[in-house]
Amino acid sequence: MSAQQEAEINPDGSSTFGADANEAEFDATEGMGMGTEELLVDKIDPAWYLLGGAALVILITTFIIIRQRKARQETESFFTELDGEKFNLKLPAAVEEYYKIKEQAIAQGWEPGQKIEGGPASAANGPQRVLAQALMKRCIADIPLVTHIQKESAGMNKLYSQSMCSVNQWRSYQAAEAMVSAEVDEVRAEADEVEPGWSQVIWRQAMQYHNMLKQRHEMEAKAMAAAAEKKKAEEDKILAEKKKIDDKKAKEMAAEQAAADLIKQEEREKDSKSAFNGGMKKGFLTGGKKK
Repeated sequence: MSAQQEAEINPDGSSTFGADANEAEFDATEGMGMGTEELLVDKIDPAWYLLGGAALVILITTFIIIRQRKARQETESFFTELDGEKFNLKLPAAVEEYYKIKEQAIAQGWEPGQKIEGGPASAANGPQRVLAQALMKRCIADIPLVTHIQKESAGMNKLYSQSMCSVNQWRSYQAAEAMVSAEVDEVRAEADEVEPGWSQVIWRQAMQYHNMLKQRHEMEAKAMAAAAEKKKAEEDKILAEKKKIDDKKAKEMAAEQAAADLIKQEEREKDSKSAFNGGMKKGFLTGGKKK
């Protein structure tokens, strides 16, 4: 009877005993649980998937925009720091000096476009000659500015066309270029007032003088450097000779001191022996008998 009570008859005609029945019951329960989870998953609204995907796209887009903006700001900052005060240009002091000399020339009776009168002596010392020299000095002083703008023009236009320079930097370059261009035109106009037709050659002449002065300055700088190097070599030689003499004297003094110390030591040893021998009684070492 107990075996029949323990046995369970399944619907398919098979029987399960003891632990097998429990395992069968557990499997059935687990299967029911899995079915419930699948049912819950099937009941999730697809709209939630769409909402999650949209949120993910928004986050990715926002991240890309922020990163691009940061990269653009870093690029602008880089080029701004790279150029610094490159286009913060000012006209040389020779410009104001020229206009002061021009006022003096007008006060002396000179008029724009006036031809030289009175012969070579008058031309050499007259206001027109002084004014021409002042204008040439002004033109030579402008050469570095003109050369700088010409050198930077192609690069700045390329950077601007590729959006690789900041707006402030581009405006700074345009302002510097406009200033230099106006100065070039002004010098030409003044040249024609000093001497008609001079405007056609004044900049070429100024460039030649500028190069000559530059070469002269370079030669002077090299000569000064060579002179300084020669002077230093001579000073080093004198110091070396002096050190050699001082070392020789030091060695001689050391030798003399050593000799003096040796003599003193010998004298002390001699005095010590004399004192030792003189203080002994006669016959102490000879073993003589007392009388």
